[in-house]
Amino acid sequence: MKIGQKFNTLTFKEYFFYIDNHKKYTDFNTLGLYRSIIENEKLSLENKIEVRDYTHTFFNKSFDFLQLKDPYTFIKISTLGQELTKADEWQLWENLKQNQQKILNDKRIKHRNFGDYSKHSCGYENCPLNGFMVRQGGLFSEGTMDFKSDCNSYGAKEKSMRRKAERKNEKKIIKTELNNE
Repeated sequence: MKIGQKFNTLTFKEYFFYIDNHKKYTDFNTLGLYRSIIENEKLSLENKIEVRDYTHTFFNKSFDFLQLKDPYTFIKISTLGQELTKADEWQLWENLKQNQQKILNDKRIKHRNFGDYSKHSCGYENCPLNGFMVRQGGLFSEGTMDFKSDCNSYGAKEKSMRRKAERKNEKKIIKTELNNE
């Protein structure tokens, strides 16, 4: 069966019905469900929080993976109904980065092309590249998933060039010494 309507048009009672019977529907999407909680204008803040908590009982594992797929939605859902200072928001993002790294290590995933990080999203509505799949770190990519433990490839390249120059200088010094004798 199919739901046949967008999640962000559901009423409070319909959310509970579709969550309870989510296995019956082939077009049930947990990411869409979490996004719709934020976007739904029919629900009050208290209803949104109640739907979020009820959704967590069924899809907690999917919600944790949302940190990789769509971190902005994860933060918005996590902080629903809370007023955050800049320091709180910064700390949330730092915790999110640590959790992202932990999930990637636990699942032994080497690449970082997930959800929002794999699509071009410059913020302009009329951009022809919106939704365009991109490689992370590529020319058209907007955001990247960076961790403190990442090594700086620029520094490694610089070091290899410096060592190459030192080896050439050593060879020149040896040749000049041999020619002087």
